[in-house]
Amino acid sequence: MEKILASWESLSASSGVLRFLDINLRGIGQVMFQNNPLSGALFLVAIAWGSYAAGAPRVAIAGVVAVVMSNLTAQWLRVDSESLHSGLYGFNGILVGLALATFLAPGPLLWVYVILGAAVSVVVMLATTNVVKPWGGALTFPFVLITWLLLLATYGFSGLAGTALPSGAVVTAFQPYKASPLQLIDLVQGVFLSISQVFLKASGIASLFLLAGLAVSSLAAATFALGGAILAVLTAHLLGAESDLITGGLLGFSPVLTAIALGTVFYQPSWRVVAYAALATVFTVITQAALNVALTPFAIPALTAPFVLVTWLFLLPQQRLVEIAPVANDLEEPVAGG
Repeated sequence: MEKILASWESLSASSGVLRFLDINLRGIGQVMFQNNPLSGALFLVAIAWGSYAAGAPRVAIAGVVAVVMSNLTAQWLRVDSESLHSGLYGFNGILVGLALATFLAPGPLLWVYVILGAAVSVVVMLATTNVVKPWGGALTFPFVLITWLLLLATYGFSGLAGTALPSGAVVTAFQPYKASPLQLIDLVQGVFLSISQVFLKASGIASLFLLAGLAVSSLAAATFALGGAILAVLTAHLLGAESDLITGGLLGFSPVLTAIALGTVFYQPSWRVVAYAALATVFTVITQAALNVALTPFAIPALTAPFVLVTWLFLLPQQRLVEIAPVANDLEEPVAGG
């Protein structure tokens, strides 16, 4: 594998077109913290499969358009080449594109939105990184902020419609859900869809491609992703979450990212780190549920905001659980995205 990657790196260094392709693939891989073009290629296959299976190929196309636009914007802004070549300016962009095409009705203005959101994601990435340098990277905060603003704005524009957005309503008295017994098939489905929902896909096959993409780059990342998904599903069920949310992976995708980030990116794996990441993963499930309720009146999804919030909170103490791995400061030390 190392020889293949070395050959690819040598080949891409000799061609501007291949180098740009490499940057975009790495940008896709950085959604799950993998600075690896093969991971990005497998993730792209997962996105394409999930979009096709859902009958919405435009979602995959929007993701590709967005990641390309993000990296073109980064080049235009003359960002530092090391971070650019590591894909750190593409992962927020592709998520913006996937989300907009998922939640909004198709039409010419959707593509304007995708291009605009992808371009602005680079600006917000640069701005956020300057603010959070002391404790880590921007993570997917630019994606969350931009997508929230763009989705909220659709309620003020007649040319855009949020056909797949949550129903807006004033928060009423909570009606407790009657938790159903957790069957093995529900557990398996919830775990795999928690992984695929990182890219807004509800596909077990897509999740297998994502796990493969993680494994070719980092077996530890694949392990923490799977473990984080299992822990998230069990936690959500124990707390009595709505069954459809659990089996649909909608309470597990942010915990998956939290587990990977704290377990393999900002700390090197150890038993103490496993416990710390597990604690954060459980709290991410609770934060996901809290934000789902808090955002109900605005009729917008929480996206990966729970992952961003909890990961930042767990990085702020700057505890030396073990020797800390190089921190993803995005612009200075291009380790990973997410």
